[in-house]
Amino acid sequence: MPHRPERLAEMIRDELTELIEGELADPRIGLATVSEVKLEPPMRLARIYFAVSGNEEEQVRTMEGLLAARGFLRVELGHRLQLRRVPELRFELDRSKEHTQRLDQLLQRARKHYTAMDRRKEN
Repeated sequence: MPHRPERLAEMIRDELTELIEGELADPRIGLATVSEVKLEPPMRLARIYFAVSGNEEEQVRTMEGLLAARGFLRVELGHRLQLRRVPELRFELDRSKEHTQRLDQLLQRARKHYTAMDRRKEN
């Protein structure tokens, strides 16, 4: 059954989310959310971007748990999606939320700075 890469990436994301939340019993895996899956041509590699609620230690432990479960996850994806060739799974921590928070902090500082400068000019 041929799949378009975008559709297959979406299906992989949905199935991985379900597997991670419901099937994996590894205590190292914290509250992880699969945020994006990118398939690299010719669909032999899937980059799995995930976010973890928690500190750096919890992120590292979750990565270790996911790496340990990689084989199981590939087999399950093959069964659930009826794929003859399941792409290799490469897990990567999605730090976009952290970057967004940092940017927000910098913008707030800049606003405070310029507001203070405007007040000084008015006086």
